[in-house]
Amino acid sequence: MHQNVKALLATTALFFSCQVMANGGCGFEDKQEGFIATCSEEKQEVILTGAVEAQKLVTELPEFSSGYQSYQVETDALAPIKAVDKATEIVVIIGTWCPDCHRETPRFIRIMEQVANPNIQVRYIGVDRQKQDPEGLAAQYDFQRIPTFIVLQDDKEIGRIVERPEVSLEQDLAKILK
Repeated sequence: MHQNVKALLATTALFFSCQVMANGGCGFEDKQEGFIATCSEEKQEVILTGAVEAQKLVTELPEFSSGYQSYQVETDALAPIKAVDKATEIVVIIGTWCPDCHRETPRFIRIMEQVANPNIQVRYIGVDRQKQDPEGLAAQYDFQRIPTFIVLQDDKEIGRIVERPEVSLEQDLAKILK
């Protein structure tokens, strides 16, 4: 009986360690049956590099679409952004693997949709885990962390938001664009 208890405890520990690993990024093999699943260490993720379309992020990647669907824009802070009458480009450097990008990028996309200012053009550049892309688009900009939102007018940087806003994306952008 004592050996049965040990065996049960060992089996339970193995089961829960596989569950933790599975929830931590690995998955169970397809069509696997039984009490104990075999965990795979390989994490499946989508890494988009180079020019990325905002709509692709929020429609095809669950990490982005959930934040996009749930974010409530601070409409009170949008007036200065809507009032921009000078050609402005915002370059957003992201990693589709990055948790900070999962949080901030969908919010930014939602904000830009509500602003709907034709004077503001947005370019999204995806980078890999080494913060590079095959076309070298991101290499044109001095950045260390992602997401990085770089605001340009007359081909000159007038401000940026790195990793997370100081107050909120809306308020930080409004401050840059005033």
